[in-house]
Amino acid sequence: MADCLFCKIIDGQIPGVKKVHEDALSLGFLDINPQAPTHALFIPKRHVSTLNDATTEDRELLGHLVFSAAKYAREKGLAESGYRTVMNCNKDGGQTVFHVHLHLLAGRSLTWPPG
Repeated sequence: MADCLFCKIIDGQIPGVKKVHEDALSLGFLDINPQAPTHALFIPKRHVSTLNDATTEDRELLGHLVFSAAKYAREKGLAESGYRTVMNCNKDGGQTVFHVHLHLLAGRSLTWPPG
């Protein structure tokens, strides 16, 4: 989508993005407004606006985001102490960029409920 921030990041149109992961299906990068010492976003390279728009064909893609985030957590030495993954859906769910993305938060004790 031409006006999607994350699609522009995938296309290389946004400079200064600090990538932490990239493969044929997904891209991971550090959040510009981190909510924890480690805060990375993992996005599919194919545009899916919200989880509500995902189809059965997207199951593998969504699972791939989870596995990519877990791999990054292991590589950064965060897996043993723990981390949180979050996917927001629509405005009331906290989604601000309408391209499915998974947050990985780590590096401090995370409280519950989140807010």
